[in-house]
Order: sequence, then C-alpha cells, then structure tokens
Amino acid sequence: MPHIKNALIRYRIIDKCLRNKYKPFPSKQDLRQACEEALYGDSTGENICDSTIEKDMFAMRMEHDAPIKYSKRDKGYYYTEDDFTINEIPLSEDDVQAIKFAANTLVQFRDVDMFKQFGSALDKIFDRVNISNNPNDKELDNYVQFETVTEFKGSDFLSPLLKAIKEQKVVYFDYESFVSGKKKRRKVTPLLLKEYRNRWYLIAFDLVKDSIITYGLDRMMDLELSEEMGKQPANFNAELFFKHSVGITANENSPEQIKFKANNVAAKYIASQPFHASQKIVKEGKKRTSFEMEVLISEELIRQLVSYAFEIEVVKPLWLRDELAMRFQQSVELYNN
Repeated sequence: MPHIKNALIRYRIIDKCLRNKYKPFPSKQDLRQACEEALYGDSTGENICDSTIEKDMFAMRMEHDAPIKYSKRDKGYYYTEDDFTINEIPLSEDDVQAIKFAANTLVQFRDVDMFKQFGSALDKIFDRVNISNNPNDKELDNYVQFETVTEFKGSDFLSPLLKAIKEQKVVYFDYESFVSGKKKRRKVTPLLLKEYRNRWYLIAFDLVKDSIITYGLDRMMDLELSEEMGKQPANFNAELFFKHSVGITANENSPEQIKFKANNVAAKYIASQPFHASQKIVKEGKKRTSFEMEVLISEELIRQLVSYAFEIEVVKPLWLRDELAMRFQQSVELYNN
C-alpha cells in the first residue's frame, strides 16, 4: 500500500509540473527532482529513479487518459490539452484510502511544536476525509459546506525560493506594480517566506534598493535562480521581524501603544480573534470594553479597525484616531453624492 500511495502522490506532483506555466516543458530529471523533493526533501536520486517517472507517466496515460507528450524541440514533457489536469478526475478508492492514511497520520502530530501553527488546517483535512466514507459524494455539499479559497497565483515559486533562502543565493524576477501596472526586473536575496490571508509573500533584501522589501508571489513572473551568493542584512532575524506586525507590513519603526473601546458585542469577536498577540482587555464596562495593544500601525491594521466601523472607537494615538475619522468622513461623502 505505501508504494501505491507514493505513486498516487507522484502523479499529482507530475501533473502540477506539467501545468506550471512559469517553467514549461519539464525534463524527466526535473520531474524526478520535484517528486523526490516533495516526498523525501532530497533530489540526489537515491529514492526515485528516472525509470520510475517513466512508469508514472505511462500509468497516467493509461489510467487517467493524461495527454502527455514529449517535445523534441523544447526537450521536455507537456500536456497537449492546455486545460487538462488530473485534479479534475474523480478520486479512486486508492486515492481516498491514500488521503485518509495521510490525514490520520498527520493529525496525530497536530500538537507537536513543529505543526501547531497548522493545527486548524490539519483538522480541516481530517474532518473532510472522515465526515463521509465517500468524499466524491456530490450530495455531501447539500449538508456540509467547507470554506473554499481562491486558487493562489505564484505558489509554484515556493519551492525554488525556499531553496534560494537555504542556500543564500540571489534570485531575479519581474514584478508588477499594483499602482502603475508596470513590470520591473528585481534582483534580491530571499530571506523569508510568509503566508498572510491565504497569500504568500517573499521578504527579501533588494540589492538595488539596498533595503528589505516585501513582494507578493502572485505578482512575480519569470523567476530565475542564480549561483550568485546573496547579501544579507546582519540585523535580520526571521523570528523577530514580524513580532510587532499585523499582517505583512514590517519596518524599522517602533511599535506604538493603541487604546480602543468596543461595544460589548464587537468586543466578544475581538477578544476571540485578537488583532495582535499583545492585545489585552484593560476594562470591562456595562456597554463597552477597553483594549490595549502595542503594534506597528500598518495599512492592514487600519483596514481591520475600519471594518468594525461605529463599533470601535480608537482613543490613542490621536493621529490614528484622526486617520480613521477622515476615512469615515470620506465614506459618508461618497455615499451622500
């Protein structure tokens, strides 16, 4: 059974590589390395050989009608049908058993320090495969609806960027600005990958700007790993970099103390899902609850405060109170026009 499980996982990895628009026409060696890195965290060839990948692609063609072809010109494999994916094929009994096996194994480790931050994700997987004996059952959606996430662009860059971080190598990529819509080539030393609200970001030392910059992976294109050794700031500490942050914004500014009041209904939500780890209740009144926290004031935090509208009143600092008042006034003017 373990052999079957690994084969099914390899099919999914091969499928993902063949659909990767940023690295088209993967060679047999590329596919082997991708499978070996995903399954064993290594790509030396000690665990998977090229013949295994050949057998996998043959099985994908025979069992799943995968339209895999080899391009002599590009010296790599591809799908002849652009929209084909093995993920659209209903799960077989072996697929279901493989997923259940993996889920039951992982969920046993959800309280281990290494996996604590993924506890809720592991629980979701465990619930999904155990809530019904047949995860393919379409009628299940009539009784249970799980939260869905829009597919994230740029996730294919996670593995090569992690490799660059570990090896401290320089990477190049084109980056599109939200403001101007223009693309510009970047040269950076990757420092840290961070997920925020189902999006991935790269914190990197920009070798042109000579500063630490945050880049969204969904706006990256044409990623290129080089053999150049990168330059890293001496004072960068991955564990402390986001200590005072809400969201993805971090800088050299000092955190500020924020005091705010919330009506008691909103206060229950805010207490159960704090804005920041430093948040604490300082006073509970009949109608409102007072909070304090010490954070870097960022656009992400301001947007979260704004989302509560009239249910929250920021008391301190005054400039943040004025900023919120201005935004609310602009909203009033917008709706009055």
